[in-house]
Amino acid sequence: MTRPPTVAQRRVIDAADPVTGRLRGTESQLTALVKRGLAFRHPRPPHDHFLTPEGHRVRQGITQAPEPDGPGKAPASTGVFAARVGGEEAAADAGPARRREVHSAWQGLLELRRMTNPGGDVDRPCGWERAHLVRAAALALEAAGHGPAGREG
Repeated sequence: MTRPPTVAQRRVIDAADPVTGRLRGTESQLTALVKRGLAFRHPRPPHDHFLTPEGHRVRQGITQAPEPDGPGKAPASTGVFAARVGGEEAAADAGPARRREVHSAWQGLLELRRMTNPGGDVDRPCGWERAHLVRAAALALEAAGHGPAGREG
């Protein structure tokens, strides 16, 4: 079991950007967070530090995820992202973790547009979006801050 972060490290974690998890602090604080597995240093310049999934859990006050029950069993938090198209059960995970997932999925879609559209145009839909209209529209709306309709419409 790892020790909890110090008060100074906890302040750095709590001050992290809510969407990206970007950290600001002294070099010694950031290095200590990396050693504890709560942060990582980005490999490209300017080599900023960001929270790891465990760092995000510490920030949200969630205890460490339970160990998998043997090989091949993954923790419940390792699911695949799915845009909410409406009619789902009331979302209990509409907090910061969901906002990070939506932000990351939207950035991935923009990167897909950049790589597949002629001239790297990110303002036009890509082939994946044309093939998956409902999910693409749901992701775009959720990324813009609009939630899906409830069961009542």
